[in-house]
Amino acid sequence: MKRLLLMVGLMILMTGCVSHYNQLQGDILVLYLKKPAAKQVAFACSLDGFEFHEAQQVAGQWVVSLPSSAQFRYYYVVNGEPFLPPCRMKERDDFGSENCIFEPDL
Repeated sequence: MKRLLLMVGLMILMTGCVSHYNQLQGDILVLYLKKPAAKQVAFACSLDGFEFHEAQQVAGQWVVSLPSSAQFRYYYVVNGEPFLPPCRMKERDDFGSENCIFEPDL
């Protein structure tokens, strides 16, 4: 019983610490970034040549929506500084930084 309670407690703590996640809403992928202290967040991805798009602040999170059908690489710019959130898959780019990778089938 103690182990079960410990596991449930750990799961709750881990869920509360998630700072970056995504949800599929039909054919749209919605990315969420929890950065409560951020004043400005931009999003850049390989779908359009890494152009910057302002993220929208909704309920204390920064939100970006885009098509979910293609693989892409991405990163954020938070308060003018590049930011790579925790992500399952990453790769080095040509400039010595890293990008997250979104795979639609994963």
